[in-house]
Amino acid sequence: MTQVNPEGANPDGATPDEAGRPTRAEAEAAVRLLLRWAGDDPDREGLAGTPDRVVRSYEEFFAGYAVDPVALLERTFEETDGYDEIVLLRDIRLESYCEHHVVPIIGRAHVAYLPHRRVVGISKLARVVEAYAKRLQIQEKMTAQIANTINDVLQPRGVAVIIEAQHQCMTTRGIHKPGVAMVTSRMLGAFRDNPDTRRELLAMLGGSGGSAGV
Repeated sequence: MTQVNPEGANPDGATPDEAGRPTRAEAEAAVRLLLRWAGDDPDREGLAGTPDRVVRSYEEFFAGYAVDPVALLERTFEETDGYDEIVLLRDIRLESYCEHHVVPIIGRAHVAYLPHRRVVGISKLARVVEAYAKRLQIQEKMTAQIANTINDVLQPRGVAVIIEAQHQCMTTRGIHKPGVAMVTSRMLGAFRDNPDTRRELLAMLGGSGGSAGV
């Protein structure tokens, strides 16, 4: 797994391999400016530590930029005794951020694949979801990225990714419609081409709850 230390080696928090990235001090100054724009005083007691906390939170929220999803899938196992049926991980909780408003997208992903001679550790599939979720996203792109990466690296007979999530850019602002969930899917290989395989997957998912996992 390829990771970048968000703290870096420099005292100001800049990472040495990202010359164009703002420093931690610059990021904190930007938060102070936003607090002033919102109409508050960043120097008052309750907000004095907020710029630092926000920057540290962003390092966690957007940690996926420092992860190589391809590397997560490189270790595979071929001793499967010929197993060639659906492998499905249901209800992988995800937390992402809308790239348009930088507010949370909270939901769950279902990830399935049909192995071709090899399988991967199931935690790696969840980590791929996490790597793409911990970025600024739109749900459609995130769904495609997860499916395409699994397909490109494992080269299975089929991949399916279904994401169901609530978008706070829709529930807490704008149209203000709480409880609305968005569902996206990406079907590749047998899941796209074979109706029986797709029906089998949907039957396996039939026991999932109806909420977006929030």
